[in-house]
Amino acid sequence: MTLVYCVLATVAAYLLGSLSFAVIVSRVMGLSDPRTYGSKNPGATNVLRSGSKAAAVVTLLLDAAKGWLPVALVRWFGAPYGLEEGTMAAVGLAAFAGHLWPVFFRFEGGKGVATAAGVLLGINIWLGVATLATWIIIAAFFRYSSLASLVAAVFAPFFYILGAGMAWYSDARVGLAIAVMGALLIWRHKENIRRLLAGTESRLGARKKKPGA
Repeated sequence: MTLVYCVLATVAAYLLGSLSFAVIVSRVMGLSDPRTYGSKNPGATNVLRSGSKAAAVVTLLLDAAKGWLPVALVRWFGAPYGLEEGTMAAVGLAAFAGHLWPVFFRFEGGKGVATAAGVLLGINIWLGVATLATWIIIAAFFRYSSLASLVAAVFAPFFYILGAGMAWYSDARVGLAIAVMGALLIWRHKENIRRLLAGTESRLGARKKKPGA
């Protein structure tokens, strides 16, 4: 039965991850579909380009929550059903994959930064805080959201490994899931990498023409 519970939890995590909150929140708040303007990425950064900071914040929080919730539920309630670190790794990766390839939105998803952050916070709060601090530092110094995300993706697996010596419980399956998320996140930023190298990437806070203008 443990395998059945693991499969059910993983499928549920993927379906939760498939809720594209950038699109949902934009519709509820009467904004343009984020897939039709800016980077066309259904994520909080692109929603911010709509001019609505509130919509961007709500999107960010919900995208992070859908990564955090499945992992946290397994940590809190999984043990009696045999669901431990292996399942935690599986549901975290499934929620992240759901954001990238959402079944409810023709498998056209975002880049997964907020959802990955939520997964890391669910695994260990200090792991999530360390990764978020890395993002904030890089973003503050260089003003590139994409660069901050790339650096955080690279550092997250190392933070997890280092955490084993700081009383964080370390499991190879969880570490592998974090590394896979980081690799996928970098791959999803391939266009941003090209623009960064070409010097044409948009900086945080740069004014852009509003969608529909």
